Amino acid sequence: MSTELKVNSYFNDSVKSIALENQEGVSTVGVMSVGEYEFGTNQREYMTVVSGALTVKLPGETSWQTVTKGETFIVEANLSFSLKVTQTTAYFCRYE
Repeated sequence: MSTELKVNSYFNDSVKSIALENQEGVSTVGVMSVGEYEFGTNQREYMTVVSGALTVKLPGETSWQTVTKGETFIVEANLSFSLKVTQTTAYFCRYE
């Protein structure tokens, strides 16, 4: 099990996260600045909003849904999803 924390930066520093691995598996905690983003997955991802809100268009969906503090959405492996962020938002992401 790794004890190092890995800092990730995406979209010209508009999204930053810290990756960790512990007995519960691999996770990241991060912050997104206002903007629009598209992410791809390598594993199933459980993304929970910690503070703020994310408006997400999930794979195969035509409509957007807003996810707020304490809510989680799931994206299966090897897919992509789009996000609109209208306020700086903190999130927790768990990978399976």
